[in-house]
Amino acid sequence: MTTLSFIRTLRTPHSERYLLRQNETEVGAVDLHFRACGSADATVIVFESSGLGSQDIPALLTRIDEIILPDVSISERSVSFTVVMGKVLGAFTPQST
Repeated sequence: MTTLSFIRTLRTPHSERYLLRQNETEVGAVDLHFRACGSADATVIVFESSGLGSQDIPALLTRIDEIILPDVSISERSVSFTVVMGKVLGAFTPQST
């Protein structure tokens, strides 16, 4: 996971979204939601085409924790992760009428 990079695509006062890249290939995304109590909830989407398997998930979560979550920690149990594996179907926006 040493070549993993994070590209922030969205930021609000209480949430962030990142694309995950490994060796210039998008391998997933992370949605973070920060709670008022100081903890965080994360949804990690690993793309089917990424080549990552369930054995890679602990290292991926550790890297996410180390790089983009300085105020919370897996070891302190102040962040929880939901991990989903799937494929991108496309980006959809509302149609004008």
